[in-house]
Amino acid sequence: MKNRTKSSKVPIEPLVATLCVINDSGEMNRFLDEILTPSERSDLDLRWQLMDMLLQGVPQRTIAETLGISLCKITRGAKVLKADGSVCKKHLSLRKQ
Repeated sequence: MKNRTKSSKVPIEPLVATLCVINDSGEMNRFLDEILTPSERSDLDLRWQLMDMLLQGVPQRTIAETLGISLCKITRGAKVLKADGSVCKKHLSLRKQ
């Protein structure tokens, strides 16, 4: 197996294809339980929460205090949301409708 660094883009098309065909929330939860560790699930949930809070206009320092995370993580989320065509922003906004 090749060594993979966190910064390199790893082809994950088979995983993406699988995620695209799961349209039942219960099944998706079970799938994520099977492939992610509890820590990975927690990190993913935290990332989604912080981006949701940013989109609601919550100040970064308040998010950091509320979620107990660094401003660096929040800054990354802010950059994602500011990017043209952000898929995260699109889907967070859809949930609010």
